[in-house]
Amino acid sequence: MAKSPSLTLCPCGSARPYAECCGRFIDTPGQAAPTAEALMRSRYTAYTLGQEPYLLATWLEATRPSTLDLADDAAVVKWLGLEIRRAEQGGEHDQTGVVEFVARYKVGGRAHRLHETSRFRRENGRWFYLDGELHEH
Repeated sequence: MAKSPSLTLCPCGSARPYAECCGRFIDTPGQAAPTAEALMRSRYTAYTLGQEPYLLATWLEATRPSTLDLADDAAVVKWLGLEIRRAEQGGEHDQTGVVEFVARYKVGGRAHRLHETSRFRRENGRWFYLDGELHEH
């Protein structure tokens, strides 16, 4: 018997059920992440679930691409985990925030790491992903 999605642990690594964690934001239009880190976690989870509409909706319009083509990646990318390295500002009363993270994934059985320092901006009470700087390993 398959687990109910609401009881499945959230892919973001919080050790909380998906429905109580990132699912609140991804599955409920209008429910905004309260902090930059919460938005970062929900965006990672959206990548693991192929939720392109959520990713585009939480990307600041000025820097947002027109598409992400996640459908092309779904069959080849297996997301393995998220580690938040640091978060600066990005609280409920801040206007900007920075979150450094490492996302692990596999492509064709080969492990990879995406290490990024992401910038976030709050507009009209909602957090948005602005851009990020990739770290080379």
